[in-house]
Amino acid sequence: MATATNNTTTTTTTATTTATAADKTGARTTEAADVITGARERIDALDDRIIGLIQERMAVSAVIQEARITSGGRRVNLSREMEVLDHYRQALGKPGTALAMTMLELCRGRI
Repeated sequence: MATATNNTTTTTTTATTTATAADKTGARTTEAADVITGARERIDALDDRIIGLIQERMAVSAVIQEARITSGGRRVNLSREMEVLDHYRQALGKPGTALAMTMLELCRGRI
């Protein structure tokens, strides 16, 4: 009888663990949940790198804007922004344009 209780307890614990993994990942198997968890960790690391690169771009953009303004120019160079938008559109399609617009907005007017 003790063995049956242990097997029932083990089965319940495993089912609970699988349900928790499924709740977090939407996976139906432990193996799929493990793959998804690992891939999400990689995405989180990539997101951290992307954020760092955007912050670096913002700093470089501020240097450019300061130099332009100091020399009597305008803060924003619209022809350059159009080049950036086109570059992102060509590389990523229409959603790339929206991404570039957001990035340019982040980089404008920081000085």
